[in-house]
Amino acid sequence: MNYERLKTFVAVAEKKSFSEAAKVLFVSQPTITSQIKALEEELHTKLFERTTKRVEMTEAALILINYAREIIRLSDAAQEKIQEIGSNIHGDLEIGCSFTIGEYILPTFLKRFKDNFPMVQIRADISNSDTIISCIKNHSIDVGLIETPIDDPQIILEPFLTDELLLIAAPDFFKESDGKISAESLKTIPLIMREKGSGTRAVVNHYLQMVGILESELNIVMELGSTESVKAAVEAGLGVSIISRATISKEKKLGLLTSYPIKNIAFYRYFYIAMRKDQILKSTADLFLNELKKDANGQTIQVI
Repeated sequence: MNYERLKTFVAVAEKKSFSEAAKVLFVSQPTITSQIKALEEELHTKLFERTTKRVEMTEAALILINYAREIIRLSDAAQEKIQEIGSNIHGDLEIGCSFTIGEYILPTFLKRFKDNFPMVQIRADISNSDTIISCIKNHSIDVGLIETPIDDPQIILEPFLTDELLLIAAPDFFKESDGKISAESLKTIPLIMREKGSGTRAVVNHYLQMVGILESELNIVMELGSTESVKAAVEAGLGVSIISRATISKEKKLGLLTSYPIKNIAFYRYFYIAMRKDQILKSTADLFLNELKKDANGQTIQVI
């Protein structure tokens, strides 16, 4: 017998009214009528006699009521036990994260995840997007979180969060700026870039190419292997860079860095979940990704 029909039956029996049962269950009265009719058809018997003032149970309904209450109780108890098991899921999980995600996005999420699922043991390797894809393909990690839309026939990508890149500089670097920097000026301004293979660098090159500027035309004075080293070099006045908004919140609050829009370009990108196409996720990976997407959809993923 259908759980919802039994719940409806018990509500009508206890309230002795179709309209009052509808209020209790937060549904319309026609829905109540339809559920009772379906249950009566299933049992081949009439359950209620309607009078002008109230609804009376038939003999069949008097027999059913105790069974219905017990079925509902057992169903609710089963759901509760399953949820308890869910909170005690245990096992290991190996993930790969590109630098921006691993250093600035993931820590806050992992804190909440570990609070809810303390028995899941997570190992996170932080490296560039190309390395993570290689690790996924050779089965050394379960899932990847990357910044670059990799085109690989063996890999499935699923976007889960939006990010924006900004041009950053030391506060006094542009002494006579109108608040916006032109893309053309990047051909002469000393530019500090992440290493080749970095997701951030790939996104920057993609958007610059869209306005006709090739990487070979840029005035790249330094290539560094981490966002922290890029920020330190920019703070020291060695040049400017284009990096994720998520990575500079502390420096902007402290007045160590200033961000600028670039005229006629908006550097937006997705962060992606990456998996093998033939992959069957283990329970810990499935749980991790479900919680990650739930947080992202609710905009509760925060940067540190």
